[in-house]
Amino acid sequence: MIVVMKVGTPTPEIDRLTGEFKDWGLEPEKIVGSYKVVIGLVGDTASLNPERIEELSPWVESVLRVEAPFKRASREYRQNESTVIAVPTPNGEVRFGETEAIVTIAGPCSVENEASIVEVAHRVKAAGAQFLRGGAYKPRTSPYAFQGHGESGLDLLEAAREATGLGIITEVMDSEDIPKIAEVADILQVGARNMQNFSLLKKIGAQPKPVFLKRGMAATIEDWLMAAEYILAAGNPNVILCERGIRTFDRRYTRNTLDLSAIPVLRSLTHLPIAIDPSHGCGWSSLVPPMAKAAIAAGADSLMIEVHPNPAKALSDGPQSLTPDAFDTLMAELAPFAELCGRSAKATQPV
Repeated sequence: MIVVMKVGTPTPEIDRLTGEFKDWGLEPEKIVGSYKVVIGLVGDTASLNPERIEELSPWVESVLRVEAPFKRASREYRQNESTVIAVPTPNGEVRFGETEAIVTIAGPCSVENEASIVEVAHRVKAAGAQFLRGGAYKPRTSPYAFQGHGESGLDLLEAAREATGLGIITEVMDSEDIPKIAEVADILQVGARNMQNFSLLKKIGAQPKPVFLKRGMAATIEDWLMAAEYILAAGNPNVILCERGIRTFDRRYTRNTLDLSAIPVLRSLTHLPIAIDPSHGCGWSSLVPPMAKAAIAAGADSLMIEVHPNPAKALSDGPQSLTPDAFDTLMAELAPFAELCGRSAKATQPV
């Protein structure tokens, strides 16, 4: 349920109503929009009469029920306004959202060694990326595959951050690792295999840094938004949704099926920013450029692209990784393409 306040409602009146709702056993959340303030009410609201709430104050404009099961994630909850997530980085603030420039995240699947990660960081920054991705902890299908360097991998990401000023995004697999990962990462990623690890979602939602939530391999859109709801309900409003391909029939020509229809569907359902990972979504580097362009055309707010200096020798996901030269070419092509689609994307940054 949401309580829409009239334009110009005094702050003490909003605070008074918030206290009243808490006394009723509800969880009120003040949402400041462009023109109005909305108070979101979460809890047992089924039996609440909207007229009773309207009578509480002459400043209440309307009371609306949120029909979607994902309350805080729903577009209704924000009165149809999209969320913009501002992330501080050494190179300045980067903003994710429907009204912002497209944000590019690039780097290797796994952090391998300092020389390699620093080299990639310099190259992707020069091409226009704002964030460096790299796995210190890696969930792998096989227990015998490279699992990442763990905590020492975080040190390598920190070295790349110091060398380039790029923001850092890396995956969290275990809730116990959240504090040390949050010391290095500007955005914490929840991978596809952990999308419904509800205890992890609660813990990562209890810390303040933005969360990059990847869609599970067999998750419906509602499953995915309900997973986001766990993070939002734990107190963290800064969730970025990432489509990374779902498991379907074809395993020969594509690793997964990149569901670009999810972008307009999500746009109609949620206020959260939307990212696309065409590298995992397709599994082959030759498919990444056309799918990255298609993602922008469909309305994506961010792209996550795997880049490795020598994909043939990568310890994980080499076949889907672009070389730095190929990434340069892609970024040069994306900038004018994004403008044609009514968005902007940086083509270059100072090294």
